[in-house]
Amino acid sequence: MDFEALQTKQRLLAELDFSTLTSQQKSIFMQRLDTNFIPLFQQVFPLYGHCFDLHYHLKVLLQSFINFQKKKRPAQIKNAPEHWFESNQNVGIAVYVDLLADDLTSLVDKIPYFESLGINYLHLMPLYLAPKGNSDGGYAISDYRTVSPNLGTNKDLKDLAAALHKKGIRMVLDFVFNHTSDEHCWAQAAKAGDQEYQKYYHFLNKHDAAEYNNTVREIFPQVRRGSFTHLPVLDRHVWTTFNSFQWDLNYSNPAVFVAVVEEMLHLVLNGCDVLRLDALAFVWKEKGTVCENLPKAHNLIKAFKRCLDIAAPHVVFKSEAIVHPDEVNKYIGADECTLSYNPLMMALLWESLATRQTTLLYQSLERSFNIPKHTTWINYIRCHDDIGWLWDDAISDRLGMNGQGHRRFLNQFYTGQFDGSFAAGVPFQENPVNGDCRVCGTLASLAGVENAIKADDPILLDHAIKRIRVLNGINFAMPGIPLLYQGDDLGVLNNDDYLNDATKVDDSRWVHRKKLTEKDFTLAQDKIAPQGKIAQMVREMIQIRKANTLFAAQEFELITLNSEHLFAFKRTSGAHTLLVIANLSEHRVSLAKPLSDILGQHTALDLLTDQNIDLLGLVAIEPLDMLWLTQP
Repeated sequence: MDFEALQTKQRLLAELDFSTLTSQQKSIFMQRLDTNFIPLFQQVFPLYGHCFDLHYHLKVLLQSFINFQKKKRPAQIKNAPEHWFESNQNVGIAVYVDLLADDLTSLVDKIPYFESLGINYLHLMPLYLAPKGNSDGGYAISDYRTVSPNLGTNKDLKDLAAALHKKGIRMVLDFVFNHTSDEHCWAQAAKAGDQEYQKYYHFLNKHDAAEYNNTVREIFPQVRRGSFTHLPVLDRHVWTTFNSFQWDLNYSNPAVFVAVVEEMLHLVLNGCDVLRLDALAFVWKEKGTVCENLPKAHNLIKAFKRCLDIAAPHVVFKSEAIVHPDEVNKYIGADECTLSYNPLMMALLWESLATRQTTLLYQSLERSFNIPKHTTWINYIRCHDDIGWLWDDAISDRLGMNGQGHRRFLNQFYTGQFDGSFAAGVPFQENPVNGDCRVCGTLASLAGVENAIKADDPILLDHAIKRIRVLNGINFAMPGIPLLYQGDDLGVLNNDDYLNDATKVDDSRWVHRKKLTEKDFTLAQDKIAPQGKIAQMVREMIQIRKANTLFAAQEFELITLNSEHLFAFKRTSGAHTLLVIANLSEHRVSLAKPLSDILGQHTALDLLTDQNIDLLGLVAIEPLDMLWLTQP
């Protein structure tokens, strides 16, 4: 195929217009094209090699790359290393612009707050034009090229990017490429009968839609049964994996691929450093399959990546694949997604807190944590979305757990329906057929702070704060970039205001999407209040992480100790070692062997307390406590 790719490239070059580029710009562009065209062609051909007009679409694609080179965009972060994402300096936070500030302009005023917290990776939840009312939290895009008017303008976004870059903070934007809103101009044209744009989406008759529904899982069963929405105006069923106003794009049409690449490049023009690939598992459809994680989905994403490498190689992809762990890992690679959410570790940390056992966490990470060199996990405890209980059932089966039954237990536990639960979560999208469900809530409410305050019980409150410390301690110490979610650094509790909003009442995820107020920030400064203790703890852990290059070490090993309540691992850089031990139970656990056998020394410094610990004796880990041990 290399010969065919080179021949195609030569023919295309003869048809392209380079007149807008300087000789230097053309030289740089040609170097990137020479490096990436064959790999791009190798991904595109399996998708569109049968299309009579593939040559035309490739010409449009390459010309868009050329035109992109002349467009101005905010200055990049200066002197950034190629593998910046491997540094211990990285700490991220995800925010909704209008929930942390009022708009993009006022978000600039929050930069000192990000700096004081130690943030250098800022993920902005979707901020593009979307339908009024329910827009799935902004994930129904009506126009990729226009900032939502209530948040500001495109210039405001570029100004924010420039201000962030001056402070060494990277900006992360969402690339919502599986679907658009039904108000997007493409969808409106399709609805009006334009056959060209009807091919941008999946329009099926009732019979074909039913056949797909036989094999495709339901994502929002409380919104609509099945994955299709009937349009009376066309008497057709349009594919809507999520909400009925979110129309799935038809990537079997090469025109869609080219058009969406152009939208992607426009996002890059706003100054982003990372693009989060939303719902990437669903982008390719084939009858008779589950239409998730299909091989051609990987061809498609790798093609997008090569387009980025040609036009804007400084930008990297972050995978949002909330699917089976084996499938999550398949999206991670230098030729696909450099960064990836780590939903397995997130879910199983919560599972370990509920069961007080770490066996499922250990065995799952042993199988799935290792990823290719120069790629990185985005480790998180909470996010804007729900918690889904994703693990490999083959592992839980070996441990004597029934996967479905265990998930039902976790849903009941974290929604306060299980006797003895400390959590105050809210169920999300319960499926009436199979009982599948997910959980919503802030970190503090799920960890027990809310219930402890209501009960006015200091012991329960102490346990809840320690749970948050353990979760954050693991998250900040594991290899990868730790990502906070807005408000969790302040100990914010669940907010029920969404129940009084007709556009949000049916989406319980809004329980952890609270508008942050001065009261929240003031409470976080009160050293006596639980919120103040949580905020202080988070800041101290970030400072320790950023001050120690061991947290950048790539050598990682899980350490099995003598108790199922404990989770331990070590990270090594040359002669230096970091040993992390966490107790996820409310009981004191004594180790059976001296830790000197692991660290090879008689004493160690606990970075979290700045105290030396004798390793020759048998160390005891206090309830819900943890150690970050290294050489004194």
